[in-house]
Amino acid sequence: MGAITVFLADDSAIIRAGVSAMLQRDSDVEVVGMAEDYDTLVAGAVEAHPDVVVSDIRMPPHFESEGIDACKEIRKRHPGTGIVILSQYDDPDYAVSLLAEGSAGYAYLLKDRIAEGDQLSRAIREVATGGSMLDPVIVSALINPVRRTGGLSTDDDELLEMIASGRTCKSIAVALNTTPSAIDDRVERLFVHLAEGVSSGQAGALDRLRRLHRAIVEREEQGESLSRLLPTGVADQLIAEGRAVGETETLDVTVVMSDIRGYTTIAEHADPAVLAQQLNRHRAEMNRAILSEGGTVMQYVGDAVMAVFGAPVATSDHPDRALAAALAMHQRQDVVNAEWSAEGRTPFGLGIGVVTGTVAAALLGSEERVEYTLVGDALNLCQRLQQFADPGETVLSEPTWNSLTERPIEFEQLESQLVKGRDTPVAPYLLPRPNHAPELQTEGAPT
Repeated sequence: MGAITVFLADDSAIIRAGVSAMLQRDSDVEVVGMAEDYDTLVAGAVEAHPDVVVSDIRMPPHFESEGIDACKEIRKRHPGTGIVILSQYDDPDYAVSLLAEGSAGYAYLLKDRIAEGDQLSRAIREVATGGSMLDPVIVSALINPVRRTGGLSTDDDELLEMIASGRTCKSIAVALNTTPSAIDDRVERLFVHLAEGVSSGQAGALDRLRRLHRAIVEREEQGESLSRLLPTGVADQLIAEGRAVGETETLDVTVVMSDIRGYTTIAEHADPAVLAQQLNRHRAEMNRAILSEGGTVMQYVGDAVMAVFGAPVATSDHPDRALAAALAMHQRQDVVNAEWSAEGRTPFGLGIGVVTGTVAAALLGSEERVEYTLVGDALNLCQRLQQFADPGETVLSEPTWNSLTERPIEFEQLESQLVKGRDTPVAPYLLPRPNHAPELQTEGAPT
């Protein structure tokens, strides 16, 4: 299995060489390229398509925010790329602003401390799986002023440190052996308690923690956004065709969403380094299956993958292409699972939803930096329907089924039912696991 690929960027050749040598000690990390300024970072990372970019903030030509700007450009072209920012600044406001803006897949480390322990390696593995991480010095700067309010129990103090570290509710729940909803309630009670004892000098520190927590929760519930950061050339092509930034069009599309069943349980018991490798391999295989049928990858969020067919370029056969991609995703994962089982690693069982519907699509931003955003019920419904699929199964919406030019022989029409967030019942179709596919024993509810 391949290592986590890393691209390094710093204007200092000595630092680049030192960080590279440090990472060579990790068998699961491979440095695939280096850069010294904005242009070489963007060009090199786009060509190498690494799992993670490790970059300084200030680089040539102006020594301002070229590193961060380049990383955002790379994520625009290759969504899902993890970002580790190396900084000389231990200002918690700066770190919180970066994570709140970038959300999933960002880490912020202090440059003069990366040689201590395995901090950099842990950050690389964390962002490779869509997580976030703050330097312990930043964490201390965030929580120490708030701790002065007093009256915190040992449990509340532990929870406060997890929040300041940028951990999601799911991650905290696994660590504390409880549910995400219970953690959400505890966090709210903690903030209420802290607000009662806060002084004017501590108010800013508490607000920083609130902003960080809101950003993490928003990421966890919705992903970074339901938007597609367009790959190289697509945004230019759409603009060249006369698509104005901010202009909305209506399209009929088919949305595909896959989810790894029991992922939270798998993550609880897995070696983080091994899990990062598995998740990277999984994403790569899903990406190939989607692109082979002309789909557009909308987002990677943790263990979920969402794609759309029929946008940004409209096509008439998007339901057929979406179903073909969904079946290919299962097939590719089955091949990978066979390899993992032989190596003693836990296989991934996928549940996939496929939904056809009308969406509003728009280019947002500027001609230099464009996001392609879709809004519509099909996106929300797809997230709900995929939950009906057990490992190896695919659930299709009724409009998708009715639009197929060739329908699968084996299927089951599920009973009409309401799903969360909708007033109109749905009657989806279930495609069972193929007889040749191995049976997976997956504990727990879909996560």
